[in-house]
Amino acid sequence: MYKFYNLLAVLLLAVFAVACTNDDGDGGNTWQGGNANRNVVGDEPAVSRLEFPRLKGGRSVVIVYRTGDNNKYDNDRVNYAVEWDCDKKAQRWSCYQMHKGYTGTYNRVVDGYMNDPNLDEGDYWEKDYYYGSGYEHGHICPNADRKYSFVANYQTFYLTNMQPQYHKFNGYTNSGSDQGEGLWVRMEAQVREWVPYKSTDTLYVCKGGTIDREENIIERISGRLIVPRYFFMALLLKNIGGYRAIGLWAEQMEDEWRDDQPLSAFAVSIDELEELTGIDFFCNLPDDIENDVESTYSLKAWSLD
Repeated sequence: MYKFYNLLAVLLLAVFAVACTNDDGDGGNTWQGGNANRNVVGDEPAVSRLEFPRLKGGRSVVIVYRTGDNNKYDNDRVNYAVEWDCDKKAQRWSCYQMHKGYTGTYNRVVDGYMNDPNLDEGDYWEKDYYYGSGYEHGHICPNADRKYSFVANYQTFYLTNMQPQYHKFNGYTNSGSDQGEGLWVRMEAQVREWVPYKSTDTLYVCKGGTIDREENIIERISGRLIVPRYFFMALLLKNIGGYRAIGLWAEQMEDEWRDDQPLSAFAVSIDELEELTGIDFFCNLPDDIENDVESTYSLKAWSLD
């Protein structure tokens, strides 16, 4: 069953948080439309959107960030969403949509990082363990992907949207002798290059770091905050030609920029990405389409060859 948090209005925006259903099977039922693994929709209809992976349930909650902006590309006013594990006190993924209308002039509208007011005390760390740790606050939904309004940009600075990342993975340096651009930064820039030109097309994005398997964790800062060893992006493009999908999977390294490595070296199919992460991506697609687009990918179609 669904557990709901009492929510506050923040900057006059509607933000919704729900605990996910425990969806370990649906009693053998097959969903209408030939979709056996879709998310169960309770009081939060957003979980049926195509960018959402299958919800983990248990003590993992979904937080859907909405804006009050008049966005003609999204009638539901959804900015992005995260799945937050209240036991691990870490985010599993952020997911969102990209359209040509998400450009704008709002950039880094706040100087700092905030706890999400929608979480209960005890479901997040009592302090910001990033500071002084040697890791940076790595946006999962980048503020650069949400420049269309102040509110949308502001919401990306919640700690629920962060994962600890090395500077040479998450940042860049354009002066001095050690110049370079992090692999994660390059991947984020490539995603923005894939944003469809036509307003009728959509890029569905789900991104995160590995928090569920011990071998995929570098360490726990102060014995608490998980540092993922690997980061991933699952991408689904819908346009006039139908659907196509691709995954990106990369280990974060402390001492290497890796800006000489092509992004094609990190490409995988969505099926492979699901094996690596344990996450069922794009589960709300009809099964026949999901099986088709997740089993293979074309570097040429994604301009990665």
